[in-house]
Amino acid sequence: MIKNSGLKSGSKAELLLVFATMMAGCGWIFSKQSIEGIPPFAFIGIRFVTASLILMPLCLSALTQLAMRDVMKAAFAGLLQGVVLLLWIYSVSVTDALGEGAFIMSLSMLFAPLMAWPLMKQKPGKCFWQALPVAVLGLYMLSGGGEWHTSASQITFLIAALTLALQFNLNGLYVKSIPVLPLTCLQFLSTGLLAVLVSLLAESWPQSVDTSVWYWVCASILPATCLRFLAQIAGQKHTSASNAAIIMILEPLWTVMLSMTVYGEQMSFHKVTGCLLILTSLVVYKLRDRKRQRSGRLAG
Repeated sequence: MIKNSGLKSGSKAELLLVFATMMAGCGWIFSKQSIEGIPPFAFIGIRFVTASLILMPLCLSALTQLAMRDVMKAAFAGLLQGVVLLLWIYSVSVTDALGEGAFIMSLSMLFAPLMAWPLMKQKPGKCFWQALPVAVLGLYMLSGGGEWHTSASQITFLIAALTLALQFNLNGLYVKSIPVLPLTCLQFLSTGLLAVLVSLLAESWPQSVDTSVWYWVCASILPATCLRFLAQIAGQKHTSASNAAIIMILEPLWTVMLSMTVYGEQMSFHKVTGCLLILTSLVVYKLRDRKRQRSGRLAG
């Protein structure tokens, strides 16, 4: 009975994480549609300030109990997330290859262990060094496989992925002392406020915005941000970090399929090969990392 209950709990957690990846993939499309009618940085500001206000009642008590140093830590992580999202939304606004961008962004999972080396003195394991050359080859193929026609969006997606890896490491440190919901709420708020500030300084609004654009903005806020993160948090609570990470690799796959369906995105042989190599590197890394962790627990 206990084993069956645990199995059901694990299955529900995995379904929640798959749902979260589907919402994340949809978020790329919702965002692309939203910025057809409103400035991209303003969109990020509206999306994340509103999402933080929606989450705030769920963690108001925990927020009032946070020490000021924890509030500052969460705000700093949110500012980093803001930089990631401003780079990301700029890339989304100028690219015709959302699927390619999603795979480049997914490389943050491989960049994170590399950044943890100087930050937390955690040397990457053997599985990381095995997966890294495959990922680099995948990036090479995405750039044209020898022709090297690198686009501006590829570069900004890559910088965003590197910044996301840094923010991921800081979150790993901060979540040890700050509850997940208030941490997420504060990050959303500081992300949104940074985007609003940048928008006020650098953008101008069109004279009118079509009503349909606001539907896409609402879709970005509710299912693609709030519902996605709540499902992800709930799923992560009942499964291992390595299992969750493998499932989260599905996000760029959903993005590719949706982009091909909605926008008719065409991918050359080089780009398909590059995406497959990046996916392979992530799967190899996560599977071997999970095997290493299991071996460590058995040895202990």
